Amino acid sequence: MTQSNAFPLKIPFLASLGVQCTRMDKEGSEIQLALEQRHQNSWDMAHGGVLMTLLDVAMAIAGRAADPDGRGVVTIEMKTSFMAPGRGNLIARGQCVHRTTTMVFCEAEIVDGEGRIVSRGSGTFKYVKRMPPQRASAGAADTGADG
Repeated sequence: MTQSNAFPLKIPFLASLGVQCTRMDKEGSEIQLALEQRHQNSWDMAHGGVLMTLLDVAMAIAGRAADPDGRGVVTIEMKTSFMAPGRGNLIARGQCVHRTTTMVFCEAEIVDGEGRIVSRGSGTFKYVKRMPPQRASAGAADTGADG
């Protein structure tokens, strides 16, 4: 399934960042972010956390797309390498490199508008059935994970 500027699920964090999903299919994923001042560190380049978010999401989307059962994924571990300053329009592409019945192993790369590699990542994701968040009793803090 190919998506056009929309994620298959409502993800408020990504919406607030301005991330757009431009591809989600069995071949992988592609997401984009037009870098703004709010995404930058003190050196006027993409903050490392923004880059890690893009890599994580690109890999997660690729992992979800590779699952014939349509399950969700949660990140188990992730490695990131920063190679060049991220500026301008950033494109992250993810792909599934191996699947088991319970886990998926993915890689992703971020390039800038001129095609220069900004960052690369690899990650392990666990397949999960999407379930509603568990809510604490009235008045208690929500102790659920990042759902």
